Amino acid sequence: MNVGAGTGSYEPADRTVIAVEPSRRMIDQRPTGAAPAVRAVAEALPLPDDAVDAALAVFAVHHWRDPIAGLAEMRRVARRQVVVTWHPGMFSDRFWFVRDYLPQVAAHEAALATLDTVTRQLQATAIVALPVPADCTDGFFGAYWSRPHAYLDSGVRAAISALALLDQDEVAAAVSRLAADLASGRWGARYHDLLDLVELDLGYRLVLAG
Repeated sequence: MNVGAGTGSYEPADRTVIAVEPSRRMIDQRPTGAAPAVRAVAEALPLPDDAVDAALAVFAVHHWRDPIAGLAEMRRVARRQVVVTWHPGMFSDRFWFVRDYLPQVAAHEAALATLDTVTRQLQATAIVALPVPADCTDGFFGAYWSRPHAYLDSGVRAAISALALLDQDEVAAAVSRLAADLASGRWGARYHDLLDLVELDLGYRLVLAG
């Protein structure tokens, strides 16, 4: 079961999957051939106890109204749980955009259910680091750490919930500073060492339980 499945980007193709997604708009964007989707919320999964082998949630828990209830539901319906989340302290310290341009993200994240909440509620058996490759093709917040010009694109920013949920005047000011630093060469001078890396650990974590 993929909980908070969205458009199905993270669903495996080599096994039977059922998707749970509360947004009709997201469900309507699922491609032809995607796993069947049920419109429901994480806090009330529409399955009996131990109905599936594993429950998956990728960058979803922090969006739930009651993360603790949603994680308890994952444990109820699945023998194993797999969650992708992040360590907010590492993210804020290691990601230049947050640390040097938009520290407001850190304050916003303080109220979110991230790594500590997930590991505690699921009684995690393993936590695996997920470094972000320099050429990452996904569109989550840290995906463009080595391609700073991407954050100047309003379409890119609109797809990143951490930015979309902030005060847009604050985001615009940060983007303006970034644009100026890129144009002047200051960004390249300050972060040139990043451009030699093939991946960077920004604190994203895979949590396994069950």
